[in-house]
Amino acid sequence: MNSYGQPRLGVDFGRVIQGAALPDGGDDTVFLSGGIEAALATPPTDGAFEVLARLVARFDGQAWVISKCGPRVQERTLQWLDHQGFYQRTGVPSDNVRFCRKRADKAIHCAELGITHMIDDRLDVHRALRDVVPNRYLFGVQGADVPDWVRHTATWSEVEVAVAATFGS
Repeated sequence: MNSYGQPRLGVDFGRVIQGAALPDGGDDTVFLSGGIEAALATPPTDGAFEVLARLVARFDGQAWVISKCGPRVQERTLQWLDHQGFYQRTGVPSDNVRFCRKRADKAIHCAELGITHMIDDRLDVHRALRDVVPNRYLFGVQGADVPDWVRHTATWSEVEVAVAATFGS
């Protein structure tokens, strides 16, 4: 567990909540490089909002978005979350969004927050979290072999099953 005495969920934004790698492993770059209207219109990853709503309930609202990006993408991310009704649809509190400039710095946020479960699409992030977060989920299409110290979850349905298993249900 953690010093907070309860499970806490962390979720990356890019390529997890929004813009997951396409089935062929390629990226949809509209969010990052297109205009703001096109970015706001990009849909969430299939199943993200529905599964997150159930997970947030399971975690009693103890859930955070933890994302690495620069200032422009940070502002775009916050606009997208508002535009898509993310907070209302998932139950993630609007104050529970954290940003950092380096992927490895997600470990700082996870340690501060007592995150027990983290969903991220980058192996280097999970490597930084190995001694911080006990339950790590490598999300989406992955090209390389996945090490045994992280759980590969290709879809949000797989995330839900894997997380539920840590709760014994």
